[in-house]
Amino acid sequence: MDFNRIKEKLNILADAAKYDVSCSSSGSNRKNKNNGLGDTGNGICHTYTEDGRCVSLLKILLTNHCIFDCAYCVTRKSNDIKRAAFKIQEVVDLTINFYRRNYIEGLFLSSGIFKSADHTMERLIAVAKKLREEENFNGYIHLKSIPGASDELMYEAGLYADRLSVNIEIPTISGLKLLAPDKKHEDFIKPMQKVKDEIIRYKEEKKIIKSTSKYAPAGQSTQMIIGATGESDKDIMYSATHFYKNFNMKRVYYSGYVPISSDSRLPSLGSEVPMLRENRLYQTDWLLRFYGFSVNEILDVNNPNLDMDIDPKLMWALRNLNHFPIDINKADARMLARIPGIGMGSVHKIISGRKYRNLNWEHLKKMGVALNRAQYFIICNSNDWERRDLDANKIKGMILQSQQSKYKNIHNNQLSLFNLSNHLIN
Repeated sequence: MDFNRIKEKLNILADAAKYDVSCSSSGSNRKNKNNGLGDTGNGICHTYTEDGRCVSLLKILLTNHCIFDCAYCVTRKSNDIKRAAFKIQEVVDLTINFYRRNYIEGLFLSSGIFKSADHTMERLIAVAKKLREEENFNGYIHLKSIPGASDELMYEAGLYADRLSVNIEIPTISGLKLLAPDKKHEDFIKPMQKVKDEIIRYKEEKKIIKSTSKYAPAGQSTQMIIGATGESDKDIMYSATHFYKNFNMKRVYYSGYVPISSDSRLPSLGSEVPMLRENRLYQTDWLLRFYGFSVNEILDVNNPNLDMDIDPKLMWALRNLNHFPIDINKADARMLARIPGIGMGSVHKIISGRKYRNLNWEHLKKMGVALNRAQYFIICNSNDWERRDLDANKIKGMILQSQQSKYKNIHNNQLSLFNLSNHLIN
């Protein structure tokens, strides 16, 4: 084995994989068997880079050769970059060796599309199959579904992978046509539909035959590139809602576009990656999945984009002041979850705690409620509550001011500690 060449391939193909953020491993419960390697248990431990991207898995491309020329992709065929390709056995050996050294707990394997979708998908499956059957590897495996791959291959992929994902890439069909005219929207949808159908079939068969082979136990996910085209936040979240509803997605990931080429269709080189926007979209996604909001409550024709200054729940509350103030000791869980500064953990604590006494400010503070936001929207067992007739703009301004003061104090404390440590060292 040429170790220098393997290292070079790893540098090239790991770097090319960093743009894919959909590498969560939660939801699988594949157990160790026959004294094999690894155990997904309740999910694996993650480490993250400074920009929040997951690096806990061996995250690589099988190859960065590609037959397509998508404007937003660093591996597009017209891009003048170093190309490399792993052999199937090389990926297997890297995974096992890294696992034995405790560097990783699983594999996230994607690929550029070379020759054809089926040819590429066959090679991805071959890696997972060798790991499972020859190396007895029971750790986490996430395979990227190749757009346009056959139903037969998608079925086989789910027998060896814990999670499958096909990136929708651009949130709208029109955006995809603009930046990737060689690709067809239906080629993304086809593997998604197959995986959904097979997961449903597996669950039904499992009820009758306990020994039914697992099929993609961690489900499927997808990813959208944000900021490469002119979609509004409304367009993005309506698209995400469609995939959650129609394909039973475990997660939709939002990845801020990183300018990698000079192209009139794309943001110019040097443009900022929209990290804050990405964060606001994740917050909105969370509200839709766990807080009982519908997408049209947060984003509509009159409000097509999220407010970058404040989180989406606060944005909704300021537009709907007629629902407030809410009595903490009487409101149901749905309305409690809509109060800015109150998370679902605090909702459960409030409902449990008020069975025994009427809750006041001190109780709420101990429960973890962010009172700097919540105080403008609630009443509790206290006469000390916000009585001023404040409009949305005034409330927003006061909350932003309190947040700035909060972070200023943290910064000053950190600076004091820094100066103290320097003094002690010197």
